[in-house]
Amino acid sequence: MIATKSSQFQLDSEKKAFDLEHRRKIRFNIGKYNAAVSTGLAFYQDHELARERASYLKSKVINNLHEYLLEFERNFTARGGKVIWAQDANEALREIGKIMARRKAKTVVKAKSMTTEEIHLNHFLEKNGIESVETDLGEFIVQLNGERPYHIVTPAMHLSKLDIANIFVKHLGIEYTDDAQKLVLTARHLLRSKYTSAEVGITGGNFLIADTGAVAVTENEGNARLSATFPRTHIAIVGIEKVIPKLDDLALFWPLLSTSGTGQQVTVYNTIYTGPRQPLEKDGPDEMIVVLLDNGRTNLLAQPAQREALNCIRCGACLNICPVYKNIGGHTYETTYSGPIGSVISPHLAGMAENKHLSYASSLCGACTSVCPVKIPIHNLLLQNRQQTVREGITDKEERTAIRLWLVAMKNRRLLDLLPARAKNWVLLRLLSQVGWSKRRDALEVAPKSFKQLWKARK
Repeated sequence: MIATKSSQFQLDSEKKAFDLEHRRKIRFNIGKYNAAVSTGLAFYQDHELARERASYLKSKVINNLHEYLLEFERNFTARGGKVIWAQDANEALREIGKIMARRKAKTVVKAKSMTTEEIHLNHFLEKNGIESVETDLGEFIVQLNGERPYHIVTPAMHLSKLDIANIFVKHLGIEYTDDAQKLVLTARHLLRSKYTSAEVGITGGNFLIADTGAVAVTENEGNARLSATFPRTHIAIVGIEKVIPKLDDLALFWPLLSTSGTGQQVTVYNTIYTGPRQPLEKDGPDEMIVVLLDNGRTNLLAQPAQREALNCIRCGACLNICPVYKNIGGHTYETTYSGPIGSVISPHLAGMAENKHLSYASSLCGACTSVCPVKIPIHNLLLQNRQQTVREGITDKEERTAIRLWLVAMKNRRLLDLLPARAKNWVLLRLLSQVGWSKRRDALEVAPKSFKQLWKARK
């Protein structure tokens, strides 16, 4: 029997949930972030007002997305930049492949970017004989270990210092050390020569600024700035939803992103790229290309009840607070975007039928909604996704049959009373055991007498 994504998710979730060492690492790492975020929020005079303003601006953009994207393109190309509109991953990769061929690229340095993970860029480049080097330390570590990023913000969150030391020994052949500074210096030494020899540098983009025609990138290591400066060609791959109206809006969004993500008042390196090097400028690339990636985003845009998910600024706060994520981890989701926001957007980006189970991977506690810096009602959107699967008829056959039978019985009191309590309990046991309810819970039991019978006896 071939395992579906849903059944595999359940198996992997159970395995991770009972992996005590995995839970220890995640709770330790997330605990440090949560403490930092709590401290960072104290610097806000009115954090709730900032969230309200950010939510308003993002919703305004998403509801008029075509206008802001065209404004961005017009202003960006006016300074010599080039914009490529990519409808899906294949189209994006095909256009990037043309650039690589034109530049005769052998090496690419890559800053941390979830959109490049989304289109599986590293695999594409390697298949075409091009070395793709992740320059973010966390991404560099997981790339060495042959893994996907574990977390939107912190790709190697699931690894301890001991794990990282062993990875470096295994893949880089260095002498074992558990000194974090030495491990960082090892990675830095290896990456320095890559920046200066690479023909192409690739980054993502945290924000597209419409009125300036610019790409804003925020980071803590300076690797994105190096990746965009030394190579002669800079490609920024950015989702179409990342637009903000004005340059001044960065004063609102940059602190919200950094505080919610890492607890910092603002990240260490914040760079605004407005195009290729201009005639009087001394450094920068000869050409800058922005790939505007759709890849299913317009599917989500077409859903009025769920399009608010496109407001996401990828801070990772909802992952850090989520009790489900903290127990099953990022890799279990088997998607580019994990955690609560990933469970909302992945079915729209990668197919509702194959990923509908993610919308059920939630306790609906609402913690994700309470910490979202742009006030996305994530737990409500998960319910909207569930409703969509029912409307489109892509729920499991067994589930549809069970609901149909339940509906018939609940609409007919006489029919429901025909079955004795023992028979009802047998049906409940069979149904709930199929969905895993009874595995670690006491079986539900119907009372020996119904309310109607008790009321009749009382009279």
